[in-house]
Amino acid sequence: MNIGWVRSWGASPQSAHDGLGSLDDHPPLAGVTLRQVVRLSGGGHRVRVRFTNEFGTAPVTIGAARVGFAVPGGGVRDARVLTFSGAPSVTVPAGAPVPSDPVELPAAALSELSISLYLPERVETVTCHDPVLDTGWTIPGDAVAAPALPGDASILPVRALLSAVDVLPDEPGSAVVVVGDSRTDGAGSTPDTHHSWPELLAARGAGFVVNQGISGNRMLNDGVGTSVLARFDRDVLATPGLGWVVVSVGGNDIAISCAPRDDGPLADFLKMFPGGPMTTDDVIAGYRQLVARARERGVRVCATTIAPFEGSEAYTPEAELARQVVNEWIRTAGAFDAVLDFDAVWRDPRHPSRIRAEFHSGDHLHGSDAGYRALADSVDLSLFD
Repeated sequence: MNIGWVRSWGASPQSAHDGLGSLDDHPPLAGVTLRQVVRLSGGGHRVRVRFTNEFGTAPVTIGAARVGFAVPGGGVRDARVLTFSGAPSVTVPAGAPVPSDPVELPAAALSELSISLYLPERVETVTCHDPVLDTGWTIPGDAVAAPALPGDASILPVRALLSAVDVLPDEPGSAVVVVGDSRTDGAGSTPDTHHSWPELLAARGAGFVVNQGISGNRMLNDGVGTSVLARFDRDVLATPGLGWVVVSVGGNDIAISCAPRDDGPLADFLKMFPGGPMTTDDVIAGYRQLVARARERGVRVCATTIAPFEGSEAYTPEAELARQVVNEWIRTAGAFDAVLDFDAVWRDPRHPSRIRAEFHSGDHLHGSDAGYRALADSVDLSLFD
């Protein structure tokens, strides 16, 4: 069991240009304060915040930053000044992250933190996570010290320039990192309720659970976000206190490979996804690569089966057949230390290629709050002991 820093919250960085476009019509970030809320999965007595310019094309200056406990409506209490190698501001090079210095902030598991950062200069290319399910705000000027949300604040539609919070726990602990696509990211759940299944798993008492899902993500090729194979070292293996990785990806590789590209409802959407079609053998080979890379670091690996999606625009009979082939391999090949059979949890017993009506958000693809809770409740918490 790890006796040092442990990651308690994370959001995988993306370029604003390869996300879902939520920043396209937003004013430039310049001379503003960003205030964003995160919920810790596990608690500790010291915290440090990881800011990111990893997809930036120019340096980003953080003029001031603070962290405290979130108050409903955008307020903050018990705020601490964040420093960087002892300085109150920092310039983050293009392509780089920067961690803050640690600060004393005793915080229990499931505490909501408010993180504010002031950007005195224009951010040319925003490293972000798109979309965001926790409301954040843009405030004109330097408002990092404001205990209440100023009246001229506006909604920030992405998670911007912020990628992780680590804690120093009171007792040894280790992190479970879930890497996946929109179903991991929590697409379809109610905003500001922390109803992605990794967050619900943490709320059940699973300890440090870090959600590294990206909506629209694939394992083998880039598209919406960098592929899992490409981001695995940064988003998973470099996690402080890493003990387990849960691989919950592959459905988009299958669906996008089987979807017709020349016509149909997804023709324009599919232009975002480069690369040729992937076979089930390709997807299985991708899983094997992730397992091998994790075990080189002494990390245990769990996989989830791919839940059904008939009734969605992504469905084709070819994709359903491929899903069944890959799921059978996940269940029986013995490649993983554990398997979570999410297909069995969500599928309609009367129509196994569809999600049960109460478990999807209306699109036959993403979970409802009840659907994500069913996934979290299906996990034996002793697995990660």
